[in-house]
Amino acid sequence: MTTRRGFLGGLGAVFCSCCMLEQRQVQAQATPRREVMVGGSRVKTIDVHAHVSFPAAAEMMGLKVPPSQQMGPDRLKAMDAQGIDVEALSINAFWYKADRDVAEKLIRLQNEKLAALCAAQPDRFVAFASVALQHPDMAAQQMEYGVKQLGLRGAAIGGSVEEFELSDPKFHPFWAKAEELGCLIFIHPQANEGFRKRLAGNGGLINVIGNPLETTIALSHLIYEGTLDRFPNLKICAAHGGGYLPSYAARSDAGCVTFPDRCAAVALKKRPTEYLKQLYYDSIVFTPEALQHLAHQVGTSQIVMGTDYPFPWTKVSVDHILSTPGLSDAERRAMLGETAARLLGIKS
Repeated sequence: MTTRRGFLGGLGAVFCSCCMLEQRQVQAQATPRREVMVGGSRVKTIDVHAHVSFPAAAEMMGLKVPPSQQMGPDRLKAMDAQGIDVEALSINAFWYKADRDVAEKLIRLQNEKLAALCAAQPDRFVAFASVALQHPDMAAQQMEYGVKQLGLRGAAIGGSVEEFELSDPKFHPFWAKAEELGCLIFIHPQANEGFRKRLAGNGGLINVIGNPLETTIALSHLIYEGTLDRFPNLKICAAHGGGYLPSYAARSDAGCVTFPDRCAAVALKKRPTEYLKQLYYDSIVFTPEALQHLAHQVGTSQIVMGTDYPFPWTKVSVDHILSTPGLSDAERRAMLGETAARLLGIKS
């Protein structure tokens, strides 16, 4: 029998994060698995925002992952302690500069390793396929292969691709394939090069401000350039609560009313805020008030739980949802796992 430690080590799995910080509080001894209850019933909890990386793939881009990030055995302990039953694994895109040949080999390696990891722990992990979105036709093929042949549950992409917005017509083949497959697309921001000068200095602003800003821009372009009208059945989940867009969404509606000429290039079928209600968002918004506002803006049916593991933005993602006032038991169950289970094809 393959042990957890032996299997994860054999895969060369490295569990990494947005900012390379680790959870070091997990005890060496076995951690009792927390069972999350809502209204007296057990809930299967699903984390849609959890990261993983494979050293062999990073090496193909000349990158190295520090040994300190190797956290395979600790991951299951941390999941058990927090009450996370299933993680949907994704890899933050670092390969958008790769030429076609390298990108093809790198993505195949990553997706096969993701599939093997999930097959070894099918009750704990599912995964999003990686795709080389700088080559949109190939990305569509990689996603289809990942979903149909490897059992992956969708695809994870960056918020932009080498200064191209996701709404650019060059990406239409990818969006068409995503709509055809009916799979979930998880958008995670990249460290946008255009932000680096202004966000340099103290505070880690390239992450703290830059990441949610990148998502805000990406979603806004998908709305205003008509991508969501062209592909109305897309299933998209935005990291970090959708960035800043849901927090100040009414300004998007007011902009087209105040300056109609600036919205004339593409005739939208709905008000900008209405598109927000057809997207999904993770719960990483930090306060009960922020989660309440997000729920009010987009609907509780559109929110799924995220942790950003192993970066400890929210070690209490389960409790964040359980303790936010004003939610019904049905809404808590949906956020904690029921909605994600439906989107990712996870059995109850």
